[in-house]
Amino acid sequence: MAASKSGVLLRAEAAKAVNAVRSNGRSLDEALATAEQRVASADHPLLRHLCYETLRHHWQLRAQIAALLSKPLARRDALIEDLIAVGLAQLQHTRVAPHAAVSQTVEAVRLLRLPKFAGLVNAVLRRYQRETPVGEGDEAQCNHPLWLLQRLQADWPEQWPAIVAANNERAPMWLRLKPGPIDPETYAVGLDTPAGMTPGLDSALCLAEALPVDELPGFSAGTVSVQDGAAQLAAPWLLDGYGNGRILDACAAPGGKTAHLLELAGPNAVLTAIDSDAARLERVRETLDRTGGNATLVCADASKPEAWWDGVPFERILLDAPCSASGVIRRHPDIRLLRRDSDIEALAGRQLDMLSALWPLLAPGGRLLYVTCSVFAAENDVVVSKFLMGQADAQEEALLPNNNVRALMCRKVAGWQILPGTERLDGFYFACLTKASVTPE
Repeated sequence: MAASKSGVLLRAEAAKAVNAVRSNGRSLDEALATAEQRVASADHPLLRHLCYETLRHHWQLRAQIAALLSKPLARRDALIEDLIAVGLAQLQHTRVAPHAAVSQTVEAVRLLRLPKFAGLVNAVLRRYQRETPVGEGDEAQCNHPLWLLQRLQADWPEQWPAIVAANNERAPMWLRLKPGPIDPETYAVGLDTPAGMTPGLDSALCLAEALPVDELPGFSAGTVSVQDGAAQLAAPWLLDGYGNGRILDACAAPGGKTAHLLELAGPNAVLTAIDSDAARLERVRETLDRTGGNATLVCADASKPEAWWDGVPFERILLDAPCSASGVIRRHPDIRLLRRDSDIEALAGRQLDMLSALWPLLAPGGRLLYVTCSVFAAENDVVVSKFLMGQADAQEEALLPNNNVRALMCRKVAGWQILPGTERLDGFYFACLTKASVTPE
């Protein structure tokens, strides 16, 4: 009985979390943080799985719901529609026994204090079991909003089906090993799941199955960190053997790249990490406490250096610019619901402003690495090309950090793109810019 009650609560909270994303514009991470406070810790994995699968297959599930209902639900009944979506996700994308999925989802209606819908939810889920509608239309078939499909088709006319397929997969777990006595191959032997390496990513391991971080040997001691393989290219690309001096990590949270920079930099490197969100900056501090790194953390807007810069130039700047996150959709399926087509041009304007604001902080002969986790040209090579056309002392350094990563990347008009799913990597864009040693006249 206790297990049954906890299962009912889990489904009610999953519906509320999905509704918080769909109706209130909250991120899934925020919604899950609230839901997990109300659910037993043993149920957290299934709660997260239900929410992720419901959002990952959002458009297909909504098309199925439309086919299963005799008439659409009113907008005020959105929570019930989200509960039905959670129920359908269980039947299609989990190993939960069908009778338990149906019965506990129906009981969740009462826990949500909407008992009049119990019969409807029961009827819809049982009708699905009999008829199994697929869902028609491009959005349902691809599980992407139309605007996103159109942008992918325009920017990647040959690759867009593969990008869509990658976005609909579950993201793998990547690890980064700190330089030291244990190499990735040796570390992998002690794991409870197979792990593979990718040429060009010397410190990275990709796990066949995700593991809880507290089960990772050396995680609490900072020997190993969780970081996508593509993101691990940023620090070595920026430093390129550079050991000491002043380094700026703009937009640093949650701190994975910050920690990686400190692991690779020399003992006399001085790193400043900027982020405008105090709560997210605290995550940088927690990451550095765990990995043993030391940096000056500043809560400020990186695009307004007059408020925080001390006037001394930086030899290296990492600009991990705020973006649409269209390259990490498989890791954050809520992005497809939270982003709008109109966001892209606004983000591109902000990215160009940040690049222009930080460039004067770079010392002559210095290097700035512009990074996004976007696959849209408007946020990537278009931004960098505009910047280069207006900045006489800037040029692109097109050399890759090593030849092995060339196979992972697509050359753009400016910069390089990794597409989602390439060797199980997330989608990332990189452009390495250098400042002339002598300012052109």
